[in-house]
Amino acid sequence: MISNTVIRSVRYMLNLSDEKLLDVFKLGEGNVTMEALQTFLKKEDEEGFVECDDKSMHSFLNGVIYLRRGKDPTRPPMAFEIPTNNIVLKKLRVAFELKDEDILEILFQAGFKISKTELSAFFRKVGHHNYRECGDQFLRNFLKGLTGRVRK
Repeated sequence: MISNTVIRSVRYMLNLSDEKLLDVFKLGEGNVTMEALQTFLKKEDEEGFVECDDKSMHSFLNGVIYLRRGKDPTRPPMAFEIPTNNIVLKKLRVAFELKDEDILEILFQAGFKISKTELSAFFRKVGHHNYRECGDQFLRNFLKGLTGRVRK
């Protein structure tokens, strides 16, 4: 899934202004300017669209965690991970303090059925024999359901 779509979804979900969105990037120790942010927020078919790079996306996801849960100054910064759909799902799970049952309920409300076993495969390490890649459709439905839950 394109990182920009995740940024736009979380921005809508949390009702963040441009300035607050910049603060989220800064919380995650990112260095994004207002001009760069504006290009990230454009849709793929709009003029001036620029895809969010992996480093900025990593900063954004960590910033969302820090925004929602607070930053512990005694812990070292989170190690860089290329933001795949699985990583996005994991980081949003941490940020919103979701358990498996919560995620299953969110997906059910979005009209997407999945078993607990299938869900746990998304959170396994790459290389584990039960690891499964998170698809774009799954992540899209998760974001849709989570938005409905958060914006109630």
